[in-house]
Amino acid sequence: MGKWFSRLYDPFMAPLEKKSFKGIRQDLISKARGNVLEVGSGTGINFPYYVNAEQVTAVEPNPDMLKKSLRRLKNRDQPIHTHVGEAEDLPFPDNTFDTVIGTLVFCTIPEPDKAFAEIRRALKPDGKLLLFEHVRLEQKTLGKLQDILTPLWKHVCDGCCLNRNTLNMAKKADFHVENVQSMYKGLFLTIELTHPNT
Repeated sequence: MGKWFSRLYDPFMAPLEKKSFKGIRQDLISKARGNVLEVGSGTGINFPYYVNAEQVTAVEPNPDMLKKSLRRLKNRDQPIHTHVGEAEDLPFPDNTFDTVIGTLVFCTIPEPDKAFAEIRRALKPDGKLLLFEHVRLEQKTLGKLQDILTPLWKHVCDGCCLNRNTLNMAKKADFHVENVQSMYKGLFLTIELTHPNT
């Protein structure tokens, strides 16, 4: 994982964040309660929006991204603890977290099915999984275009896959879908899920 990606990520995303992503993040993350786990916390862009969490544990596999996130830890009411780690191998006991957050992260996780299994294990039986993700479009031609572009995009953008069907993966992992909101004609989804044992 190159340092250039961590340096360019925030400037590259700034126009989208300002236009719409900031509001999406604020709305989704305000629903996080109790002991919260964020997978793929990146540069800590979500940290300011944790207003209802008791504490947050943030896991990020890229040390350079995690280092950049530390500047967003200042003046926080809720404690946020950061760790280098992967969603496929969470170093936490079973039934630890009330809420798990993932935003624009499942596109980059090498083994997403394994990550869902780990989240399911670490989430309490009455817990929630809240996601904001870009996904493969249902429109046939555009979806095929995403398939074609993904190998190059993945190489340039630190493993990001344009054509992941994250909602179906969550269903396959037996999470219960509570709410799905579609943006940009289905390119982006916010997904609210509950633990299979709820």
